[in-house]
Amino acid sequence: MDYTFFLISFIDASSGYFQVFVASFVTSIILFIPIPYAPFLVVATFNSDLDLNLIAIISALGVTAGRTLIFALSYQGNRILSKRIKENMLPLKRLLKRYGWVGSFLAAITPFPPDDIVIILLGMIKLEPWKFILTNFAGKLIFNLLIVWGASLTGRAIIEQILLQSQSLSNIIIMTVASIIITAVTIYSIIKVDWRKIVGKWFPWTLDDQKD
Repeated sequence: MDYTFFLISFIDASSGYFQVFVASFVTSIILFIPIPYAPFLVVATFNSDLDLNLIAIISALGVTAGRTLIFALSYQGNRILSKRIKENMLPLKRLLKRYGWVGSFLAAITPFPPDDIVIILLGMIKLEPWKFILTNFAGKLIFNLLIVWGASLTGRAIIEQILLQSQSLSNIIIMTVASIIITAVTIYSIIKVDWRKIVGKWFPWTLDDQKD
């Protein structure tokens, strides 16, 4: 059975705000497996007892809560890095501390998974938590509003067909494998690359040791 079809069937019987929050939270804390939460929003959209804007807000809160948990774990995981690696990452850290919120927002607003690597990276460089939370929530809120209002205006059948075709089990497996590989390569590169040469060349201010 197609996974998205299973989700739609599961929530179709009862699509309250609580179910929307739980579905959004649970799917967001599962690393590397791009399980879509959008089908929950689509089904909830056609529940006449629910407000479209509230659906989008509550779902954004659920996703942000889950993603913040991953961010917090990555943030604390910075402690296991050696002093040499931390010093090597300083230029990248300084760059992302200034502009990382842009990446957080773009990762949240785009429908293409995975954004796990962005969250892990921003946690590793210790982006200010409030910047991550606000930008992630804003991005997810905009994305959710597009989903619920798009479903409402175009009709459930059309949206469900799009979701069913784009989120088949085979596609999920392919994206999961790709996500794990990309994440592993990225983390390895973060640790091994000489960021002083790469980032420092284009952003000399990141080499200023007086900044810390």
